[in-house]
Amino acid sequence: MKFVTYQYDGKERAGLLKEDFILDLYEYSNGQLPSDLLSILENYEEYEGKIAELTGEGKSLSSVKLVAPLPKPTSIRDFYAFEEHVKTSRGRRGLDMIPEWYEVPVFYFTNHNAVIGPDDSVYIPSNCHRMDFELEIACIIGKSGKNISIDEADDYILGYTIMNDWSARDIQAHEMKVGLGPSKGKDFATSLGPIIVTKDELEPFRTDKSYDLQMTASVNGKVISNGNFSTIYYSFAQLIAHASKDTMIYPGDVIGSGTVGTGCILELGEETHRWLQDGDVVELTITELGSLRNTVRK
Repeated sequence: MKFVTYQYDGKERAGLLKEDFILDLYEYSNGQLPSDLLSILENYEEYEGKIAELTGEGKSLSSVKLVAPLPKPTSIRDFYAFEEHVKTSRGRRGLDMIPEWYEVPVFYFTNHNAVIGPDDSVYIPSNCHRMDFELEIACIIGKSGKNISIDEADDYILGYTIMNDWSARDIQAHEMKVGLGPSKGKDFATSLGPIIVTKDELEPFRTDKSYDLQMTASVNGKVISNGNFSTIYYSFAQLIAHASKDTMIYPGDVIGSGTVGTGCILELGEETHRWLQDGDVVELTITELGSLRNTVRK
């Protein structure tokens, strides 16, 4: 199944995407399903059967505005799981690979109240002169759990979406000299969307520990990043096991992969592309998950 959130009569409504039309989950269930996706996730096992039975023509996808599928996720943990990105980015700063990276998957919490969706503008923070994108894939947690084993972790994944972890690189570099963070270098925006695709739909692409999904990023129509989800070093099962150690994870939590190899300007270098400027259109595309486009503004 493919889930979206869209604007309808001034409100944000959850919908089921079928080809090029949307079935409003509340409307087409005659009020038996909640109108927002987070409430559905909180009782997904109860609602899943009703959702699968929904039929109808629905609203044309082209006639509505999609917003982030989870406009207010319960939390966002963003990991650092692609080895190529870590090695290359550290190398550009004159740093060797740290052995601890191979011992534990690390993450930071980003601002779950600063989520934007497809076709929204993202605003360059004040005093930022090195604005960057980050091409990532994220999983959406579908049920609560604690101390989840790697073998069980896949059962907690509802599905996947595209994530852009916007970064003010100069602010980030300055603040992280203190040894804590990142904070304001990431605090201002995270893009999610345009859809959440349930994991069963990705089974034809499954590999040993992830999926064979092409990941690209373009700026103003020119592709500058080209990676693949299958190159991830830590599987999402490992990320979830670590995230849930000694703490609860909940439906609606977002787990980000971190940047895929080649997936940001910091890694590619300014010789490949300058830092982002006012008016730049950044579009991230992942096989089966669609395209997530945003315009950079001052």
